[in-house]
Order: sequence, then structure tokens, then C-alpha cells
Amino acid sequence: MAADDVDRIVSAWRRERPDLDVSPLEVLSRVSRLARRLDRARGSAFAEHALDSWEFDVLSALRRAGTPYELSPGQLVSETLVTSGTMTNRVDRLVARGLVERQPAPNDRRGVIVRLTTTGMGVVDAALADLIAHEEGLLGELGAEDRADLARLLRRLLQPFESEA
Repeated sequence: MAADDVDRIVSAWRRERPDLDVSPLEVLSRVSRLARRLDRARGSAFAEHALDSWEFDVLSALRRAGTPYELSPGQLVSETLVTSGTMTNRVDRLVARGLVERQPAPNDRRGVIVRLTTTGMGVVDAALADLIAHEEGLLGELGAEDRADLARLLRRLLQPFESEA
């Protein structure tokens, strides 16, 4: 396999700092570079549907909730890891675009439920299909077994951080 930019960077660090074990760079620099490419691919997929990534996050949380595609604002906060004030602003903006609507909570007169509209569902479904196509392109060099191995290793690497959330 041909050397890549990370191989050259690691080699240079090994030459300049032989006292340090720079082997973590071999993994995490590649993860970081892939993350930047993934962000660009996601931005491109979402832009095709006039969405920002945060809009996709909210819409996809509602879509994944299943019929009737609704969540409380608190559930949306948990799903998207933002503050309640931020979520209120985001829901307001999505309501203004006709992608979600607020409904009274059935068991709480003061509460509300955020529901995906038919328009919102069409937008998030189309954006998801384009996102998957972009991400498939990023993974094109890997076969099914390699993808499964990589997913398993990344899961293992992420698990300690996921439990902190």
C-alpha cells in the first residue's frame, strides 16, 4: 500500500522527536482527516436540500422516533446534545420553514410536542439518501468485512466517551 500524508508526517516526527512514541498519530490523524472529509460530504449532501447540519440533526431525530414522528423538546435536547434554549431557537426556525410543527402535549397542558411535517419528512428522507450516497463514496475502498472490522474497532474506541454523555 502506498504511503499517505500521515505516513510522511509520522516519519518526520519520528526523525525530529525520536524520544516520543508518535504512533497514536498513525490512527488519530487519519480519523481527524476523515472527519474533515465527512463534514464536507455531509455539508454538501445537506446543502442540496437547503439544510444546515443542525437542521438535519433535529429532523432526523424526529424521523427516527417513528410514527407519529414526534418528540418533546427535552427529548430533542437529549438526542442532539444542545441546550434547551438552543433547541427552542432551532424549533422556531424549523417551524418557520414548515418542516416541523408544535402540538400541545397530550398529558401536560403546559408542554408541547414537536412533530415532523410531511414536508419535513420529505426533506429529511431525501437528505438521508444523499448523505448515504456521499458516505458510501468515502468508504468505497473497503469491502463489507473491512467495514465491519473498522466499525467494531471504532465502537470500542468510542465506548468510554459515550458513557460520559
